[in-house]
Amino acid sequence: MDCRPSTFSGTEGAVGLLHWFEKLESVFEMCECPEARRVRYATGTLEGIALTWWNAQVQLLGLAAANATPWNDFKELIKREYCTRDDIHKLEVELYHLKMTGSEIEAYTKRSNELAILCPTMVDPPVKRIELFLKGLAPEIQSHVTSANLNNIQDIQRLAHHLTDQAVEQNRLPKRISTTATVTTSATPATPSDNKRKWDGDSSKGSAIVQSQVQQQKIDHYQSPSQQSSGSRGQRVYRENHPRRNNCNRHHSGQCNKGRCQRCLKMGHEAKDCRSPRPVTQNQQQQQAQQNPQQGNKGCFHCGAECHFKRHCPQLNRNHNNNNNQGNRNNNGGNNNGNEARGRAFVLGQGEARNDPNVVMGKFLLDDFYVTVLFDSGADTSYMSLKVSQMLKRAPTPLNTKHVVELANGKSLEATHIVQDYNLILAGQTFSIDLIPIVLGSFDIVIGMDWLSQHHAEILCKEKIIRIPRSGKEPLEVQGDKSGAVVGIISFLKAQKCLRKGHTAILALVTDASAKEKRLKDIPVVRDFPQVFPEDLPGLPPHRQVEFQIELAPGAAPIARAPYRLAPTELEELSKQLQELLDKGFIRPSSSPWGAPVLFVKKKDGTFRMCIDYRELNKVTVKNRYPLPRIDDLFDQLQGSSYYSKIDLRSGYHQLRVRDEDVSKIAFRTRYGHYEFLVMPFGLTNAPAVFMDLMNRVCKPYLDKFVIVFIDNILIYSKSQEEHEQHLRLILELLRSEQLYAKFSKCDFWLREVHFLGHVVNKDGIHVDPSKVDSIRNWPAPRTPTEIRQFLGLAGYYRRFIKDFSKIAQPLTLLTQKGVTYRWGNTQETAFQHLKDRLCSAPILSLPEGTDDFVVYCDASIQGLGCVLMQRDKVIAYASRQLKVHERNYTTHNLELGAVVFALKMWRHYLYGTKCTIYTDHRSLEHIFK
Repeated sequence: MDCRPSTFSGTEGAVGLLHWFEKLESVFEMCECPEARRVRYATGTLEGIALTWWNAQVQLLGLAAANATPWNDFKELIKREYCTRDDIHKLEVELYHLKMTGSEIEAYTKRSNELAILCPTMVDPPVKRIELFLKGLAPEIQSHVTSANLNNIQDIQRLAHHLTDQAVEQNRLPKRISTTATVTTSATPATPSDNKRKWDGDSSKGSAIVQSQVQQQKIDHYQSPSQQSSGSRGQRVYRENHPRRNNCNRHHSGQCNKGRCQRCLKMGHEAKDCRSPRPVTQNQQQQQAQQNPQQGNKGCFHCGAECHFKRHCPQLNRNHNNNNNQGNRNNNGGNNNGNEARGRAFVLGQGEARNDPNVVMGKFLLDDFYVTVLFDSGADTSYMSLKVSQMLKRAPTPLNTKHVVELANGKSLEATHIVQDYNLILAGQTFSIDLIPIVLGSFDIVIGMDWLSQHHAEILCKEKIIRIPRSGKEPLEVQGDKSGAVVGIISFLKAQKCLRKGHTAILALVTDASAKEKRLKDIPVVRDFPQVFPEDLPGLPPHRQVEFQIELAPGAAPIARAPYRLAPTELEELSKQLQELLDKGFIRPSSSPWGAPVLFVKKKDGTFRMCIDYRELNKVTVKNRYPLPRIDDLFDQLQGSSYYSKIDLRSGYHQLRVRDEDVSKIAFRTRYGHYEFLVMPFGLTNAPAVFMDLMNRVCKPYLDKFVIVFIDNILIYSKSQEEHEQHLRLILELLRSEQLYAKFSKCDFWLREVHFLGHVVNKDGIHVDPSKVDSIRNWPAPRTPTEIRQFLGLAGYYRRFIKDFSKIAQPLTLLTQKGVTYRWGNTQETAFQHLKDRLCSAPILSLPEGTDDFVVYCDASIQGLGCVLMQRDKVIAYASRQLKVHERNYTTHNLELGAVVFALKMWRHYLYGTKCTIYTDHRSLEHIFK
């Protein structure tokens, strides 16, 4: 056997590298190559620029260390070099948008498997792989495969092939189009007929035969469109000595025997199902093929006719139905020569059935019991669940023949009994029905084709109606369940086209009838201050004790930028908002030498906020260092509170004037003219600091007594209802006197639990806002150090809730350091998922009450320092950090002492001037104050 692996030169790209891995690992397995020698053997097959790259690695690491690299680490190392991020991104996009075309399930499965190997981050965990495969299936089979609820991709692909074959036979999917493989040969060019893929007679077996007359050819394999068009790197192809066979998925020459009967040597069935009277030799088979090369193995294996398949054979179905319906009524019935009757029951769950436009279901009476019924044209026979069968207590009758039921998940069940003459009431009419008890999922009864064809019933899927003709009467219409009917959704552009063509459109406003609209007059105290909650700002704000001013850096010259190009809808919105700002007096025409472009940002409610791109102005502006309050300091003021009201100012920035001499600096340019703001706009670097200064001055008499402020968000907190009424009235009177206006729809009053600055606060304490946790839960695995920093930045906002946060995040933090090679492995993935789980199940932290009974628990390890602050057996906060480089050389008692110092510094504002208890697991530290 030739065990020489193929070579890799570095010009084949991501796909070529993958196939190099495959061939190497195949050789390793055949030759039983030990793990320690795999890298040495693999690098011996490198050539060209790939060999140059490996020599550089050897020079960097040393020959012994380089050859000792684990095989998986070596694969990751070379993939980072020759699987560029751009290549991988293109493949990931292709995998995400991959769709099955017509009935070409083989091509879809093949490409899906290729891309799954090339894009491991897209298919980890395996459930993502399954979701992507199901998403791209043809709609005709997608719901059936999904309803099987399989958790193994191989089982799902086998089932998809099987259902596709059936859909082709039933004309629900088009027949497969013969395709020509791409063949590269040095001698004779391949003609289109050389490599046509032909489907054999029994398509249910899912076996495709690739017939090729070109031997010893090399096939371009696994070649994506992006790779076919690339020229700078050379053509990326995978060359094999023999073509890959679609039947067995292996490379070999000659005829493929996968799926071939060993008795008659024909394709499409096994020897146990062979109807040939005697074995056929290989020579006889070849002679038959030469005499009639176009003759396929088509036809019925029961009666021999070529116009149908065995499972559709009229003789077999007639015998099967007679046996099932008669049971043991006629003891002289034949045994059907030992033939096995087979049925199909592709059963959906109730949720999928309600939403599936091709399924009719409902609740009907069966022997005076209401049962859930599915009318399933895909089931050959009618079935009932074992649970219902036991409840109805009817004596079953043994079947004359074994009945095998094929389920949607590809498994089979054997039924041995039938229960006859049930009374099924549909639309007031009583029908007799025979049912076979089997294990069913969500439904009690499945009515199949035996009953539907007996009564000539029609299934009107769109209307969810079963229509049963009656002699001399109007057809009986049985209405199915329409509660889950899905409304079709079209895009806005398609809706516009429909309107232009004259289609009727009905404008409907969908509202939540259960949610009671909040009204100002219904809220105590608040209803006495309607002036604070206008529908819109009345005009220019008054001159306040604080005005927005811009101090420029020395030598700064006026800056003007050309307007940005905007979409038609944005231009329409721009014209509208400019007119509104002019009417309110917030802007005026300008002739300033300054000018910034305009852009739009979409708000949460879908409306547009006009923003000015002041980045160039911000670069030459002297920064205002007025401090914004710390979030944790704000929450510490809420101790003991149980009633809350939250007030959000209406366009808060527009309620502050700009100093007259600075108005010209904030001019902006649009297609409709040059304007300048008289009030503070969004986008200026000092805007948050100046507005925070204003709010602190306005609320200073009550600040940290019963109100906290963060920019334009005001939170009023009280210990009792009576106190809260007084506090709320004081703040509203203050806002009215200062002519500061709030937006009523964004305010909340008389709350026992409030969402504020990404946290939820109530009398029990403070915990993470669930809406923020959702973004953490759905965060994809980072792919770059920058993405890790983004995740840690969001997670770090809630680090006080997580014990040992730094210890858990250490594998992620290490990847953000300079000089560290980015390598995302199992350790990083475990830390990433662990951190997400801890954040999503973060505990409620108590707010401190008073300054007594504080307890600090400290601990240190070679990974970092950790501590917990508690008061009266309630956790107040967690804190942790990783060790600095020089701290890793500290002795154990020094690290333990460092943990104590870290805790006292972290919570100094709680512990200063108080007596507290500190727990540490190093006894020698009890003498540090002696």
